[in-house]
Amino acid sequence: MGRYIAIANQKGGVGKTTTAANLACALCLAGRKCLLIDLDPQGNATTGLGLDKNPHHGTHLLLSNPRRAVEAVAPSGVPGLHVIPSTTSLSDLESELSAAPDRALRLKASKAEFSKSYDFIIIDCPPSVGLFPSNALNCADSVLVPIQCEYYAMEGLTQILSGIAATKTRANPGIVLGGILLTMYQPSAFAREVASEVRTHFPDVVFRAVIPRDISLCEAPSHGLSIFQYDSRSRGARAYAELAKEMIDHEQR
Repeated sequence: MGRYIAIANQKGGVGKTTTAANLACALCLAGRKCLLIDLDPQGNATTGLGLDKNPHHGTHLLLSNPRRAVEAVAPSGVPGLHVIPSTTSLSDLESELSAAPDRALRLKASKAEFSKSYDFIIIDCPPSVGLFPSNALNCADSVLVPIQCEYYAMEGLTQILSGIAATKTRANPGIVLGGILLTMYQPSAFAREVASEVRTHFPDVVFRAVIPRDISLCEAPSHGLSIFQYDSRSRGARAYAELAKEMIDHEQR
């Protein structure tokens, strides 16, 4: 059965979309089948992999009519990777579904369909609270939290941990913190101090892989390519490959 992993942090600019897209690609390059669901109305994971945002297809169709979820899936340029792209109308969906009693469970309604078709289902969440992160957390088996090695790192981490705890109580008792990923790491005394503090507080859930600051990671999406298509020898590509291996090893154990 495929594992649903939400990439989430209520703080923006910490590398969620970069991680969602490149981790999914890395897992496919390691021989796994993956589905990437872009639940962010900005759609950066979608355009960053060279896909278009269709007005009423993709995630809009997935959440508005879960019974047609399979129709929302699009191929990508990466073997083994399919994408449910974000849509230009996704930002309107929250108000459209405001009266629906199951509005926060729409993604969960399609879980059985995709769990049997993919090894990993990666969900890119927006940096906010509301309909889309709620759908992701109510559906996810685990949450991967990217945090930037900077001053407010622990604040964002505290917020998402509270969200996971609330979700576990209300709608998804099986959800767990799957791991904390240090991103945009640039060696300095302060960055090392933040990394050490996070590892001290969460000794068993911080990934060994660390994502560095790498200009190639910034450039790749502008070409509609993953880091592996753009510069497979870059530090960023090596780091995401290490992360994928670590996740696969953990699943096998």
